[in-house]
Amino acid sequence: MAFVTARRRQGRLKRRIEGFMQKVLLIKAKRFGDSRGWFSETYNVARFAGFGLNEVFVQDNHSYSKPIGTLRGIHFQTPPHAQAKLVRCIRGRILDVAVDLRQGSPTYGRWVSAELSAENGDQLFVPVGFGHAFVTLEPDSEVTYKVTSLYAPSHDGGIRWSDPDIGVDWPLPPGGAVLSDKDTALPFLRDFDSPFAYDGTPLTLETV
Repeated sequence: MAFVTARRRQGRLKRRIEGFMQKVLLIKAKRFGDSRGWFSETYNVARFAGFGLNEVFVQDNHSYSKPIGTLRGIHFQTPPHAQAKLVRCIRGRILDVAVDLRQGSPTYGRWVSAELSAENGDQLFVPVGFGHAFVTLEPDSEVTYKVTSLYAPSHDGGIRWSDPDIGVDWPLPPGGAVLSDKDTALPFLRDFDSPFAYDGTPLTLETV
């Protein structure tokens, strides 16, 4: 009976995410410059639809991290409040990471990363079913990100940043990672019962 219940739950979740992007995308910035500086559209619904992104973003978040080596993650929200994220670094520089947490995925527990900075203006799209984390590579870094579901504390979840089964290669300063108490105590992947269904698209990092 438990097996049938799990299969039914996965079926409902899979139907819920159909029609939405399940690839991690690195979206390269397009900047138009002159002697004054430059201009860039950071989000355009028509352009993003051309990438296959049909998500509706409902909340913008902004974080400031003072010391280099500040590490936030690995975070996600569980259904029915799961979030896709569109991440951008507007000051400083970060390594941004997405981890596949979709049950049944052949790339479950694997990760991809991209360097985002105020200089390059690139953005990382992290779909529902993926954990998200970043570490700051410069002091006084600021990160903004759009999400597709409002913050729901009762559905807030995470995996330990240093999980050996994931093995993210964090570029840390000599003093190590600067962490919140909450992130220090997150569970390991082996103890996580994922509520996210695999849609048939293995983890890749696609540049658009």
